[in-house]
Amino acid sequence: MQARRLSENSSMAVWVRLVNAAQARELTPGLAGLLMDCVEGGASVSFMAPLDREKAEAFWLGVADGVAAGERLLLVAEDDEGRVVGTVQVVLRQPENQPHRADVSKMLVHRAARRQGIGEKLMRMAEDVAFLARKTLLVLDTASVDAERLYERLEWVRVGVVPGFALLPNGLPCDTCFYYKWLV
Repeated sequence: MQARRLSENSSMAVWVRLVNAAQARELTPGLAGLLMDCVEGGASVSFMAPLDREKAEAFWLGVADGVAAGERLLLVAEDDEGRVVGTVQVVLRQPENQPHRADVSKMLVHRAARRQGIGEKLMRMAEDVAFLARKTLLVLDTASVDAERLYERLEWVRVGVVPGFALLPNGLPCDTCFYYKWLV
């Protein structure tokens, strides 16, 4: 799948592309910076604050290993200067009784790049690559009201909310909303 540019209406030119394991390793510093920015901004994305660079880079190197093993797909949004401004993963590896399903994970957009259509472009491409990987059902969870609006606009179906499901980076509990989408 080729990289796609966001519309000319955006205030920054952004390209979204599917990356292989070697490219993911190359992009690790930028992906780590993106993750650190999101955690610093209060996003509940599996990490507690403060998130140090070494831990963030180790996470992304593990993601690159998952890409190499064919367990996940990694999409990255970059600006014209090559800075990573967003990402999302499609987790392909599922239990043997769920070969039709994938999880959408770690949809992140840098705080300085939000509200420019990057999240929408990442999600649309995630759906496309999941479908090409023969997945027909996607699931995800979020603790972000902004992300909830995006998913609902993209016709994801809200399943419900689990109170106190996760912790925010500051240690406070947060509710988590679950969604699914059929790709057929």
